[in-house]
Amino acid sequence: MRLSELSGKEIVDMKRAERLGVLGQTDLEINEKTGQIQALIIPTTKWFGFRKEGNEIRVPWGYVKKIGADMILIDFPDE
Repeated sequence: MRLSELSGKEIVDMKRAERLGVLGQTDLEINEKTGQIQALIIPTTKWFGFRKEGNEIRVPWGYVKKIGADMILIDFPDE
């Protein structure tokens, strides 16, 4: 799958049935050596459209359970 195909998909927490954001408004953490995506960095708050630093959710790529036509389902382990 290409990165352009992921853009615009909603990121949804499966357990809480909560929308976390949209891919394209998030950052990707990429391993420089392998080129693989390691995590999604999702901003949690915005102020007049600008991201506030330090308020973000880091979602390891292993938590991505399903990539569908319109959304990406995330399953956080119970802690």
